[in-house]
Amino acid sequence: MEHTWDLSFLYKGFEDEAFQADLARLPEAIAELQAILDSELPTAEKLEKLMDADEAQSLLMDRLFSFTGLTLATDANNGTAQQYEDKLSVIANDASLVGSAITRFVGGIDNLEELITRSGKLQSVAFALREMKKSAVHTIPAEIQPWILQMQLSGGSAFSQLRDKLDSTHTVEYRGETLPLPAVRGMAYDGDASVRKDAYEAEIASYRKMELPMSYCLNAIKMEARTIAKAKGYNTVLDMTLDQNRMDRETLDAMIGAIREYLPHFRRYLKAKAAYLGHKDGLPFYDLFAPVGKASKAYTIEEAREVLLREMGKFTPAMAEFMDNAFQQRWIDVYPREGKGGGAFCAGAHEYDRSLILTNFQGSFSDISTLAHELGHAWHNRCMAGLPYCLTGTPMPLAETASIFNETMLAHQVLKNATEEEKFTLMEASLMEVTQTCVDILSRYLFETEVIDTRADHAMTVDELKDCMLRAQEATYGDGLAKDVRHPYMWACKSHYYSSGYNFYNFPYAFGELFGKGVFAQYLKEGDAFVPKYNQLLRSCGSGSIAEVAASVGIDVRSADFWRASLEVVKGEIDAFCALVDKQ
Repeated sequence: MEHTWDLSFLYKGFEDEAFQADLARLPEAIAELQAILDSELPTAEKLEKLMDADEAQSLLMDRLFSFTGLTLATDANNGTAQQYEDKLSVIANDASLVGSAITRFVGGIDNLEELITRSGKLQSVAFALREMKKSAVHTIPAEIQPWILQMQLSGGSAFSQLRDKLDSTHTVEYRGETLPLPAVRGMAYDGDASVRKDAYEAEIASYRKMELPMSYCLNAIKMEARTIAKAKGYNTVLDMTLDQNRMDRETLDAMIGAIREYLPHFRRYLKAKAAYLGHKDGLPFYDLFAPVGKASKAYTIEEAREVLLREMGKFTPAMAEFMDNAFQQRWIDVYPREGKGGGAFCAGAHEYDRSLILTNFQGSFSDISTLAHELGHAWHNRCMAGLPYCLTGTPMPLAETASIFNETMLAHQVLKNATEEEKFTLMEASLMEVTQTCVDILSRYLFETEVIDTRADHAMTVDELKDCMLRAQEATYGDGLAKDVRHPYMWACKSHYYSSGYNFYNFPYAFGELFGKGVFAQYLKEGDAFVPKYNQLLRSCGSGSIAEVAASVGIDVRSADFWRASLEVVKGEIDAFCALVDKQ
């Protein structure tokens, strides 16, 4: 089995005639959009032609950016890829200007609903048109937008790229070896306590080599976010983010409030794990991901594949077939290596009905769960196959639905036939993950809120950022974590803080975790009859607000009781785990 992904379905390389032709075609496609916009065509006909031309231009740009971005994701030092990504970023500014002009045009159409009613073509993209009309009020004024976009190239976008370079080329001195950062971070899951501790200490020490440039990247990106929010007429960066995600403050407050209520239970879990591992005053950060029990084992990627096909196929055989195809067609880049980014992600190639998955697999069951998670994103993309491109923009919180559903399904299936010892190990692994998506995510939300607020006054120093992170961990983990062994550099190793244009990429994970569990609860109630509803839910994620999409399967996300119900399931697992620890 090949362990690197295959991008040849996009292009054979940067010298590929198809790549060069598409690169030359992109400015022409943007110019054609502008020409339609400037034409004297009747409004309805102009709208139809604009939506068709925008679809073609969007798919073209997606192909080009996907190839350059995915190449850089596994080869950060590829100078050719970087040059082409820079070229594309400049061209993308022109596309943004035309896109904003189209939004302003749609915003000025008083009889939009009447035009939609009369046109089958417009009906097929009605949601996108209505969203344009709503967002027109928050479009940056035409006279200043070109300058802002130009400044972003040397501002937020440049700092985001610098962060990726720093991360993917960062090395750690560990026990006499020089290793990539993802490999050392992966040792947090090692079964040997001394390996976990030494890797943690080596990782923390290594950040001193890049803490200063990382702090500049973060400060610059968050200051730009404040500027863009103001230019678009939002009161805060959070307001802008919620609007971009089609989510209201009532939903966010209900979810955050419920998580805060249940923090004492998460801390009970952490203290129970600490006691099991022989710690008295909370869990040291280096043991946060430690496997427990005697049933933990290392898996090969082939074994991981077998587990996924066997267990996820019990949801629907189509899922197993889909996952098998992902391995066969080399959608997955498996192992960590120098120049490859850390963590994991899934990127869809909508035009080709494919997805590309990056992981840094090292053999733990958590790595199998990560594969299930990313393949869930891929399944979500599959469910959207054939939709107009403008209806595939899933809000970040809903984007985690299928991934969390897959994680929950995998754990549920594996636990069914597990021995008592295996159940103990797998239960803890599941709690470890949900603690990250609720407790750690809340700490990241608090941290980012303070950084954005502080940037109104000054750029935060490295020491301020470290202190801010530790205070956020204290507010969320509390006495569940050892006071003197936490992670002051979590802001430096998490890429989500540095995505220019994507702020607060933290609470969507908590939303996805708890919403995904709620959706899974619906599946347990309804069984196979729920499968088509689930697939339709995923397909509709780009065609409605979060509250509307959730309501389609009977969920009220504005109610704290929904979030409490999902957290109550987690509490039950914590109770069971603590009881098992007491026995042992």
